[in-house]
Amino acid sequence: MRKPPVRLLSLGVSLALAVVLAACGSTGSPGATPGKTIKVGLVTDTGGLNDKSFNHLAALGLSKAASTGNICSSLSCKSELGVQGDVTESHVNSDYIPNLTNYATRGYDLVIGVGFLMAESIGTVSGSFPNTHFAIIDGVGADSKGNDLKHTNVVGLLFKEQEAGALVGTIAGVLEKNNAGAKKKHIIGSVGGIKIPPVDHYIAGYQWAAKQQDPTIKTLNGYSNNFSDPTKCAGIAANQISQGADILFQVAGGCGNGVLTQAGKDGVWSIGVDADQKDVDKSVIVSALKRVDVATYDAIKNVKNNAFKGGLTFFGLANDGVGYQADNLTLPADVMTALNDMTSKIKSGAVTVPDTVP
Repeated sequence: MRKPPVRLLSLGVSLALAVVLAACGSTGSPGATPGKTIKVGLVTDTGGLNDKSFNHLAALGLSKAASTGNICSSLSCKSELGVQGDVTESHVNSDYIPNLTNYATRGYDLVIGVGFLMAESIGTVSGSFPNTHFAIIDGVGADSKGNDLKHTNVVGLLFKEQEAGALVGTIAGVLEKNNAGAKKKHIIGSVGGIKIPPVDHYIAGYQWAAKQQDPTIKTLNGYSNNFSDPTKCAGIAANQISQGADILFQVAGGCGNGVLTQAGKDGVWSIGVDADQKDVDKSVIVSALKRVDVATYDAIKNVKNNAFKGGLTFFGLANDGVGYQADNLTLPADVMTALNDMTSKIKSGAVTVPDTVP
């Protein structure tokens, strides 16, 4: 049997150091109580910590809660909850189960998986360790067919990405209606990583809202089948730009950074995802935000306060779980008017943003 890989932070932290730090904390047990130093292990998806997206945000949420552990060897920990926080990066999908199991067998109080693609692995490992708390970003603990196993020791942290997509789509639609883009052809694009629900939610909201503002708009969409290689996404972006797209929305994690840089090279606009990505490239005019850091922190706090509850927790505009950040462009007054109107309608329930790509 292959020995389970333990790949810690790519930022120079050794396995030996991680083990020493783990030994400094408590042994960990279910039902953590306030005042106890609990141990939290976070397993990234294959995009890794340098994706400038959802893996990075999850690590920031952990760092806010932590006071020791390998996460604090590389990130600034604010020690709000005083937990021990450790991170293991996954490089291929087969890493998921060994990485999750590593923390469960070592008595960690909470094991967090980042990403929809980890759903089946969370389902498997949580079934084997029913007395360990688990959380998963963008998914549930599922069986091989994707069905929620409804393990009581698993909380799924889910987001209404379509609502954030609708906000950036509104911006794109008004700009296209005003012929503000470089190519003035009323064409916008999007590049997804793998065609999974969290990715398509973003794209569906983006396309729908853009067409609400500019019914003549044409939307292009492609998938890289990758979340880590920027060159794969850059190629798709270049193709869409050659077809006349002058605004490109990346929904592909670290791979999507190639969309942003390609847009900059070709003199068109781009839209970031999950985190504020204005610093990736000057072409980024807005970023669709998914507050994975907040969800991660809240899950840790619930375990710390002995308030863990399995099931599903949703984050959307109504509870500030998603949003947008204007970046390297001052948004015109008519864009802001349209944005405020869309935000109000979503929050009030006057409109329901679609979450499937046509």
